[in-house]
Amino acid sequence: MADIPLPPGFTAMKMDQARAELEALLGASKVFFEDLDRISYKDKFAINDAGHHPAGAVAPESVEEVQAVLRVANQYRLPVFPIARGKNLGYGGTAPVLAGSVVLDLSRMKKIEFDAELGTVLVEPGVGFYDLYDYVKRNNLPYWLSVPANSWGSVMGNALDRGVGYTPYGEHTRNICGLEVVMPDGDVVRTGMGAFSDAPTWQAYPFGFGPAWDQMFVQSNFGVVTKMGMWLMPEPESVLGLDVQFDKPEDLKTMVDVIGPLRRERVLQQSPSIGNWMRAAAVLTRRTDWTDEPGALSDAVIDAIRQRFNIGWWGVELRVYGREGITRASMDILRKAMGDAGPLSMTETSWTKGEPLPPSTWNGAPTTFPMQNVNWYGGRGGHIGFSPVIPQDGDAAVAQFARTYARYKEYGMDYQGSFAFGERHLTNVNAMVFNKDNPEMMGRIDPFFRALVADAKEHGYGEYRTHLDYMDLVADTYDWNGGALWRLNEKVKNALDPNGIVAPGKSGIWPKGFEQERGQ
Repeated sequence: MADIPLPPGFTAMKMDQARAELEALLGASKVFFEDLDRISYKDKFAINDAGHHPAGAVAPESVEEVQAVLRVANQYRLPVFPIARGKNLGYGGTAPVLAGSVVLDLSRMKKIEFDAELGTVLVEPGVGFYDLYDYVKRNNLPYWLSVPANSWGSVMGNALDRGVGYTPYGEHTRNICGLEVVMPDGDVVRTGMGAFSDAPTWQAYPFGFGPAWDQMFVQSNFGVVTKMGMWLMPEPESVLGLDVQFDKPEDLKTMVDVIGPLRRERVLQQSPSIGNWMRAAAVLTRRTDWTDEPGALSDAVIDAIRQRFNIGWWGVELRVYGREGITRASMDILRKAMGDAGPLSMTETSWTKGEPLPPSTWNGAPTTFPMQNVNWYGGRGGHIGFSPVIPQDGDAAVAQFARTYARYKEYGMDYQGSFAFGERHLTNVNAMVFNKDNPEMMGRIDPFFRALVADAKEHGYGEYRTHLDYMDLVADTYDWNGGALWRLNEKVKNALDPNGIVAPGKSGIWPKGFEQERGQ
């Protein structure tokens, strides 16, 4: 058997002892420490395959078994890294931040409780979007999910990492209402109204009495979330929309400045995303179908791809949801605003309750086909995302695009970018697609990413989430008052988790005992 990765201060004997105790508590069928197990829990899209290797994994099936794992972890000071389903590809997947950690795989915890009157659901970590979608359909419930473009992950895991979808309920973190959390010392806490015994309002009112803690467990390592309440959107009476294409890179300014006010006024209540030509084309074709030229694609090749698939340089899909009278009035506003902006093309869509509903992220149906973009370069495809938050302003968007596009060209990479609307902000999601079988290309990714972070930092823009490799780098960019937020995070971490066992290094939060690993 190959050498087992060990966390700092561990010996193989100590790991064997911890493993034996875990097997005694959980049973051998829930403990995974063989070579194949460790390979299975590696980051499939890692830039550097030598990093973030786990020592093994455990797969508890209940809160009591999670508590048992944490007892062993505290006894041995063994770092554990919770995952829901481990499908957060491009951000680390199933791998831990700290090599030698034991992955706490919660994917076997799959209970669903649904309140059909209020449209709330209580899920465990292993409930995926397909699981919940099937549950809603099987029980003929009049509600729609909100799903990310690649929907094979955990409903809980996505919300806790601030994932987004495309309906009016698309900012998933905002829809969290009540958590159950196993704290590092094994205590079980319910937040909000869940702190009140037998409260029927746990999933109805997000705050409770006193401080509201739900958001403390988002992108943090302060505890292990075992249940999450979430609000779902009632099935609307109608959905009307426009699929709009624009011809030139500089048209991004017009698109942002026209769509932004409609979003802020809530004429548009959904979360639209402006994407460039490659976001559409990379799932339909490969680069080698068009050219073998090195470096970033030329304008001539880009034009040929666009003509083949009849797409603009930028495209966006806009939808309005609700009662038919409201959607028709909103659509009149939307149609005029976008038509006056001078698009390359506009295609109208419509759906009324009772009509056949084609599967789409716009109506909350899970999809996975967008992940085909990782085949763009061939070989073992992968990607990571660089996603700074910027003001919802056309000039700011064009300037951010120009800086980023120049870096893509500098590092010889093909640009796949989008600008996703919140109510007051834009998230500039840039997919760095690569071929893991091309060592020369892989050698460019790290300096490329670091250059993008530095460019964004210079203009006051920070990422909203990032890959395991860059959690320390990104955390360091949040530097107001000498890193006061970082100090607060670590004070809380050390108070709640004095042995530093839960996900050390997650989001750049390092506990005492592992602080020497920061930046490593």
